[in-house]
Amino acid sequence: MLISTHPGLGSRSRSRRGYAFTAALTAAVYGGVAPAAAEGVSPIAPGGDGGVRPTVVLVHGAFADASSWNGVAERLQRRGYTVVAPANPLRGLAGDSASTADVLKRITGPIVLVGHAYGGAVISGAAAGNPQVRSLVYISAFMPDTGEALGPLGSRFPGSELGTALRRMPVRNADGSRGTDLYVQDSRFHDIVAADRPSASAAVMAASQRPLSAAVFEDMATTAAWRTIPSWALVATRDKVIAPDLERFEARRAHSHTIEVNSSHMVMVSRPDTVTDLILAATGEPATAHRPLASPGTRTLVLAVIGSAAGLAVFVGGGLVTAVRRRNSFGR
Repeated sequence: MLISTHPGLGSRSRSRRGYAFTAALTAAVYGGVAPAAAEGVSPIAPGGDGGVRPTVVLVHGAFADASSWNGVAERLQRRGYTVVAPANPLRGLAGDSASTADVLKRITGPIVLVGHAYGGAVISGAAAGNPQVRSLVYISAFMPDTGEALGPLGSRFPGSELGTALRRMPVRNADGSRGTDLYVQDSRFHDIVAADRPSASAAVMAASQRPLSAAVFEDMATTAAWRTIPSWALVATRDKVIAPDLERFEARRAHSHTIEVNSSHMVMVSRPDTVTDLILAATGEPATAHRPLASPGTRTLVLAVIGSAAGLAVFVGGGLVTAVRRRNSFGR
């Protein structure tokens, strides 16, 4: 009552309420734009179940090891996440998926499972039947459906130059049978795998690459976890290992929340901030930087323009109302 009987104080109170209302309404307008980019996707709640943050499991692809995730792992750990980056054996799809599934069983609580390249096929099998896995994230990856082999899937769209860059080495398998290991030729590694990295950095990757069993391209996927688990996907538009059009096709088929990045195949090395942001989206947390998580489509851009205009109009209108009230108060 005291406030309402004191003109100056009442005016200041109304002013504060007016600005608070304006700020809230503007936030609501801007907040209404964000879901458009993730339409149809149901991410896990921020912080995981009951406030427990999910463990992020990072599965590397062919010709690499877990160190390829170092930049992303460091950023996630700074955000307070527990990160696990297991060794992917690269010996065969069934065995590699089983090995990763065993790692997942040792983790308590919700899991966000991330796979790069061939690692995408591995996580699609490893997550099957595990209710702890709440989100799948595919980084320039294979996403085979049940019954698909990676060889035919990889040749479905033009754009991959991997086949011409492989070096084949005969090996004796653990059971005594003969097999073939695949490496990327050192002279082609920079151009094919890591074109947006310095040549010296790519040379180190080439020197330390781990071989992939050729049998991997013949193995058929026995399950596709992305059919039942929400997924996110990153398309590397300069990828010469997996054709970008294949990555787009797979993401559409899985109804993944998708972003496109102007990057080579090793996008988590060259663009760790962007990859981290996508993983954070899959956890339900906000991105680390003020940039969109997806290349906005026409609808998103229109909504953004409308939201910006509406927010500005509300802000200006709120200011005018406050000014009029002040003038009337002084005129009393």
